[in-house]
Amino acid sequence: MSEAEAVVQRQLEAYNAKNLEGWLATYAPDAKQFELHGALLASGRDDMRERMAARFQEPDLHAKVLTRTVMGSIVVDHELITRTFPEGKGTIEMLCIYEVADGLITKATFALGTKSLSAARQGVAPHFSEN
Repeated sequence: MSEAEAVVQRQLEAYNAKNLEGWLATYAPDAKQFELHGALLASGRDDMRERMAARFQEPDLHAKVLTRTVMGSIVVDHELITRTFPEGKGTIEMLCIYEVADGLITKATFALGTKSLSAARQGVAPHFSEN
């Protein structure tokens, strides 16, 4: 496993453990997070801490890597994130592009996919098998 992939994997593990300080430790102190082709989401660890503190309190928070591509210092994860949204539990696909230097994530860019709420929250009765 390359250094870039290793730090992104530590970041994922800290995220799933809801370990905010461990998660922040994988980012450079001046790291930046962006929406793909868009707005700056956070600049530096203090902004990231403020942005993520509430999310790390979500009881269902979990990221599952569907695919990972590593090219030198760039790691691209296609993830399925389970979250507790204001309207209920659900999932959202994300494309996460991490740039790594000196063993830390220096830039992260995120593209959001489609949000899907759990069937029970959408007023749909769950389907149970007779078997």
